This record gives sequence, C-alpha cells and structure tokens, in this order.
Amino acid sequence: MTSSEIRNPAAATSGGAQNPSRVRFAVLDSWRGICALLVAIMHFPASGPLSESLIIRNAYLFVDYFFVLSGFVIAHRYRSSISSRAAYLRFAIVRLGRVYPLHVAVLAVFVAFELLRLTVPALRGDGAVPFSDGNTIGELINSLLLLNGAGMDVRLTWNSPSWSISAEVWTYLLFGLAVLTLGRRHWIVFIPVIAAGMAAIYAWSPDHMDTTWHLGLVRCLYGFSLGALLYHFLGPVLVAHHLKASSPRVTSLWATGVELLTLAAILGFVALAGKGAVNILAPFVFALAICVFSYEGGALSRLLNRPIFLWLGTLSYGIYMVHIFVQARMINAASLVEKLTGQAFVGPFSIGQEAFFGFGIRGAAFGVVMTMVMVILVVVTALVAHFLIEKPGIRLSKAIADRVGGKPRAEATGKKGAGQAGLSALSR
Repeated sequence: MTSSEIRNPAAATSGGAQNPSRVRFAVLDSWRGICALLVAIMHFPASGPLSESLIIRNAYLFVDYFFVLSGFVIAHRYRSSISSRAAYLRFAIVRLGRVYPLHVAVLAVFVAFELLRLTVPALRGDGAVPFSDGNTIGELINSLLLLNGAGMDVRLTWNSPSWSISAEVWTYLLFGLAVLTLGRRHWIVFIPVIAAGMAAIYAWSPDHMDTTWHLGLVRCLYGFSLGALLYHFLGPVLVAHHLKASSPRVTSLWATGVELLTLAAILGFVALAGKGAVNILAPFVFALAICVFSYEGGALSRLLNRPIFLWLGTLSYGIYMVHIFVQARMINAASLVEKLTGQAFVGPFSIGQEAFFGFGIRGAAFGVVMTMVMVILVVVTALVAHFLIEKPGIRLSKAIADRVGGKPRAEATGKKGAGQAGLSALSR
C-alpha cells in the first residue's frame, strides 16, 4: 500500500469503481493496527493501570479479530478468482510472500542474538542456556516450516507470536483448495468447520480460546471460516454500499451510536471473558465489529480513516512480529544499565496471579513510561521492517506468481487498481 492510498481511502472505490475487488475496508485495517498494539502491550512486562487492566490482560483475544478479519478480506479478494490450478498456485505464492519474508527475517535476528549469547557469556545473565528452552534447533526448523502453530511443538518457541502466522498460512491454503474444488459452493464448508472448531476448543483446550501451539490451527480455522462466511452473506451488500458512497462520506448520528455501542460491547466482553468457556464466542463478537465498522458510517469510522490510524493498520503485521524481540532487548538494556548504575530497573513482580520479570518494580508511573517507550520503539522498528522487508517481499512474490501462475485477469487486461495493493496490506 502506498502512502497516497492511505491518505485517500476513497481512491480504491473511485474511478472505474464498479469493480468490487477495488473496494477497501480501511477502518477494519485501522482496528487491526490498534489490536496489534494491544497484544504488544499485553506481552510487555510492566506495571501501571493500562498493563494491569482486564482488557490488556485478556488482549490475547484480539488475535481472533485478526483471524476473522483475514477470512473476511481473503474471501473478498479471492473467492471468485481461484478457478484453476494456476490461479491457486498464484494465490499461494502471493499469500506466502505477504507473511513469510518478515517471519524469516525476525527469526534470523533471534538466531543472531542466540549466537551472540553463545559467544559472549556475559550476555546470558540468569537466562536459559543459548539454543534451549524454546529456542532449540528443532523448534527453529518447525518455525521455518511454519509448523509451530499446527500442533507440532509442545510450547511457544522462538518468536512466540508467530504461531498464528503458521496457522494462518495453512488456513490460506485450505481456503484456496475449498474455492478451487467447490467453486461458488465453497462457503458450505465453513459451517461444519466453525462448529467443529468451537467443539474442539471447548473439549480439549483448558483455557479455551487461549490456545496457541496446541490448537492454534483449529482456532484460526474457526475464526477465518466465520469471517469468510460473514463475507459470503454480507459482503455484496457492503460492497454495493461502498461503491455508492459519497466522498467524503457523511457521518450519521445513528451509525455513530451503533459504533459506540459495539465498541463498548467488545471491550466489556474482552474484559469479562477471561479464560472461561464464554471466550469461545470471541470470533462472533469480532464478526459483529466487522459488520458495524465495515459500513464506515459513524464518527469513530471517520476518526479511524485518518492517516495515522491507516498507517498503524499498514504496520500491524510488523508490530505483531517484532514486538517480542524489541521488548526482550529492552529488558537486556535495562539489566546492563543496572550494572552500570547500581539502580534496579527490572525484576520479578506480579499482576494478579501472574508472575512477570520486567518493568514492574519501580511503580506504576515508571511502568507507564516504559510502556510508552516500548510502543514507540516497536512502531519505529515495524516501520523500518515494512519498507526494508515487507514491501520488497510482496513485490518479489507477485513477480514470482506472475511468472509461475500468470497474471490475474484484472492486471492482464490493463485494469490494475489501487484496491489490490490495499487488500494485500489489509489481509496480512
């Protein structure tokens, strides 16, 4: 996605706008950026009112928003275009090119740091021996093969959030196969997948939706299928609405009210769901959010259509992938400063019944400041990764896909539009 497209969300629906695939649901992408930051804050060990709030402590549920949104957007982009083996191959290459380059790059940085710890004993501190305790060579191979979210590991490993990328890639491939083999009737498959996913998580996951390496693929299939099914029934109506919408759009009072009520419902659900069985309904709650905010009729949507939030959405994948490494190095840096100054900055602390090691020993104010510093560092790192790794990876994968699987019909006929770039950023 180019910066001009971010500044002009209506560009994807203007000028030859009767092509539905050119429609962008920009506000949904903005929400994904916000959710990525909330997940990053959840993982950051710091004290303070934000970090200790129920919404942040249960922010693992926002990963299910990613899954539902991916199903919705991938269905929007590809449900009518995977009609041959060549088209399926192109789809697989493009989707893999969207997520795999940054996944490998971040893994490489983790490996480099483990090698540094191996050669410089002073860097080990009180941590585990290099290449052990979740960072073994076997677990690295599983991560490289995208098996770390498919039940092949026994714990979170290396770049721990990447389990969801593993699950999502395999889900992409299964979605493409469903469209290729069943054509317009592919949506029927989503119904038993949703039911089976809910049943499996209820039966076999102790914390229900808080499952990662164990039933991560099941969790992803459930949310993705719900999003794709939602698009099957609601998508054509939303596309028609966007094609007819004026630019700039008129904000309606009733739409603002519905958006505010929906946001309150989501925050209330996340805060209260915890690890109980009710959290299995999280994908349905986020499906409701997609229904409301894909309409883009209220004041919240107008706010989220501003460039800063659209950029946040563009960087959401990078934020999600780099935040663990940035946070760990912040703790390393604080430990080094401790040795130089004799002042304690990090140490063991607890939030509720959860034990942490990090920025929780010098009070809430210090924890809040360090959380703000973390957010800035993560966003900056994600911005660098976007331009140096993500964008070149996307271009390379499309070039390979064009050579191997042929160009999509819109490009082959010279009708290349802004929507394609927008969607590639939307559907990480």
